[in-house]
This record gives sequence, structure tokens and C-alpha cells, in this order.
Amino acid sequence: MALKKYKPITAGTRWRVGNAYAEITTDQPEKSLLEKVKSTAGRNYEGRRAMRYRGGGHKKMYRIIDFKRNKVDVPGTIASIEYDPYRTAFIALVHYADGEKRYILAPQGLQVGTTVKAGNDVVPEVGNALQLKNMPLGTNVHNIEMQPGQGGKLVRSAGTSAQLTNKEEKYAVLKMPSGELRKVLINCYATVGVVSNSDHSLQSMGKAGRNVWRGIRPRVRGVAMNPVDHPMGGGEGKASGGQPRSRNGQYSRGLKTRTKGKGSDKLIIQRKNGKKLAK
Repeated sequence: MALKKYKPITAGTRWRVGNAYAEITTDQPEKSLLEKVKSTAGRNYEGRRAMRYRGGGHKKMYRIIDFKRNKVDVPGTIASIEYDPYRTAFIALVHYADGEKRYILAPQGLQVGTTVKAGNDVVPEVGNALQLKNMPLGTNVHNIEMQPGQGGKLVRSAGTSAQLTNKEEKYAVLKMPSGELRKVLINCYATVGVVSNSDHSLQSMGKAGRNVWRGIRPRVRGVAMNPVDHPMGGGEGKASGGQPRSRNGQYSRGLKTRTKGKGSDKLIIQRKNGKKLAK
């Protein structure tokens, strides 16, 4: 992926670092795979504001993505790489041999004209989807199922991938993007490759107005509020507000928020902080 740095012609372009969209091949989405999504702007059924700092934003259509990759043993050709306003990664339009069209998450390095396939006897190449038990150790994967047939739930954002580090009797061990080591059922499907648009996190909006175009309104700092509005508010002059916490008093650092005795604890071998969970 290529980034584009803008000349400081205006105050908004002085700090802007945008996406050059070098991988994108078309700006016309497939109409049969579009759905309307009504924007609520943070309002509830009464029209009252239920969530702060939401509002505005450009109209956008939702692209229906095939996370299940259940088109088994049917080859498909990549017709285009496209932008998706609802996600950080790029998407790829696949034309299958039986005439059906579907969108998939575009892995890094996937080119127009490439053939992709899903199935048990598929070669573990970029864009192909197969069960974890059929992949060699060390393979980078994304769009990983947590239950067979459920569809990909893990590792779907731009530039991310998990590495297959080990295979056990019933489980495959994956090293997640956070560094966590966890088990996933070995007959779950995953797609080979790293998710596209890896430089997404290096972009800079340049001005608050560009976030408003995305439906995100300016956020007020807690220390700038009154004590009645926020735990960090009030004080004489520029008071720090103490330990950072949310409007509800939840600390931003050090507080464990994971549910004790959660069912998936037994599948986590090592947390992202390097601590191994007690068995």
C-alpha cells in the first residue's frame, strides 16, 4: 500500500497523510451485493440522543461480504479490488465459475485475474480458504472461524494476520496479532495471507472535518468538563483530573475487565502480556 502526503496548501492538508489507493482497480461496486443501512446518528427510537459524538457523515451502502467461504471446490477469478466504507481493509470481487459473484476480504498481494478457491484439498496460497488442519505450520492466516461453519470472526482488520504455530489432536494453536496464543478447533476454516491495506494506521486525518464526514463528531475531554459531568472534571486552573477514567468511573489502565471463569479461558494458552493462564 502507498501513502500520499499532501502539500500544505491549506491548514487541513498541512498534516494530512492519506491513502493513495494504489491497489484499488474500480470505484463502481457490484450493485447486486449492496444493501442499505439506515444511519441513526446515535439517536434512539424516540429520536433522542443515546450516544454522544455521533452525527453527520456521508451516506454509504453496505457491501455483503462472504466471511464463510463456503463455495467449496468452485474456482473463482478476482475481478476487482475495491474500497469498502464499512471496514479498514480492501475487498475483492470474485466471479465464480458457476456465475455467482461474491465479495471477500482482499489479502495483501492479491491481483486481478488471480484464481482463488475454498476446500479441503486446496493449495495453501494467498486468497485460498481451507481448514487449519490442512495448512503447514508457520502459515499466516486471517478471517478465522471460531466454530466450524460459523464464518470468519477473528483477524479481519487491515494489515493483520495470525500465525499457525502448532497442531494438536483437536485444536490448532494460533499466535494472534496481539501476541496472544490461543487454540482454535482444527477443522475451522481460515483464509491464507495477510489482510490488505497494512498502512491504514499511518494515515492522518489532517482536520476534524474529515472525521465529521465519517459520522464522528468532536469529542470533549473529561478534564474540560465540570465535576457533575465527568469524574475527571473540575478543579482550579488546568488540573490533571487524576488517574484517567471513563465517564462511568472505569479506569483506563490496570483494571481487569475480562469476565472471570469465561468459557474460552481454557482455549487461551498465553495472554498478550506474556502471562500464561492457570489451568
